[in-house]
Amino acid sequence: MKSADRALAIIEFVADHGSVRFQDIVTGLALARSSAHGLVKTLVSSGWLQQNPDRAYSLGLRAWQVGQKYTGHRALADVARGPMDRLAATVGETVQLARLDGIENVYIAISESANPFRLASSVGMRLHSHATALGKVLLSQLEPEEAHRRLTSVVLPRFTDTTVDDPAALMAEIDRARDRGYSTDEGEYLAGTRCVAVPLFNDGMGLITALSVTAPAVRTGPDWPAPVLDALLATAAVIRNGVSLGDGPR
Repeated sequence: MKSADRALAIIEFVADHGSVRFQDIVTGLALARSSAHGLVKTLVSSGWLQQNPDRAYSLGLRAWQVGQKYTGHRALADVARGPMDRLAATVGETVQLARLDGIENVYIAISESANPFRLASSVGMRLHSHATALGKVLLSQLEPEEAHRRLTSVVLPRFTDTTVDDPAALMAEIDRARDRGYSTDEGEYLAGTRCVAVPLFNDGMGLITALSVTAPAVRTGPDWPAPVLDALLATAAVIRNGVSLGDGPR
C-alpha cells in the first residue's frame, strides 16, 4: 500500500508540474532516492510516465488513455459547452464550470473570453475552494457541518491581502451564498480579478458543481456582479434543464 501511495503521488506530482527531473521528484515528495528510482522506473516501463530527451519526466501515454475512459462529469461538460460559449460571448468574460473535490475546486470546462486581457486557466486545474467564488458556492451545497469539517481539516493558505482564511468567517460567507444563491470573490486567489459563481447541482452521489464568470477588476464597476449575474443564473438554468440528475443528459 505504501508503494502504491508513493507511485500515485509521483504521477500527481508530475501532472501538476508538467515536466520534472528526478531530483525534483525526490525533493518535492521527500522520497528516498533508492525507492523513488525504482518507482519511477516502473512507472516509465508501464507507460504512466515518459522520459524526455532532456531526461526530465512527464506523463506518459498510459495516463492519457486511462483519463479518456473517465466519464464522471463528461456528460455534464458536453451539455454545458454550448451555453457556456454563448454566455462568454454575451458578457465578454471567461466562464468556468467546476466540481468539488475535497477542499478544492477542479475545473472541468472553460469558455474563454475573446478579450486578449483575460483570466488564464485550464481544464483540470485545481484551486483552494476557500479563496474562490466557485469554491464557496460549491461548499454551500454541502451540509453546513460537512463544510465546516472540511475547512477545519487543513491549513487554509493566504494568497492575497483579501484572502479569507478564518473558518468562522468563511462559514458566514458560505451561509450567505446558500441564502442568496451566488457568491463572489474580490481577488481572493488572484489579485486584480473578480468572480461571481452560482450553484449548478449536487447529484447526491458526489458530483457537486458550480458555474462562474471571472473578469479583470479593471473591466468591472461598483455595481458588480449585477451586469452579469442574471445571464449567469439563466445559463445555469439552461444547463440544469439539459441534464437529468438520475440518468445523465436528456
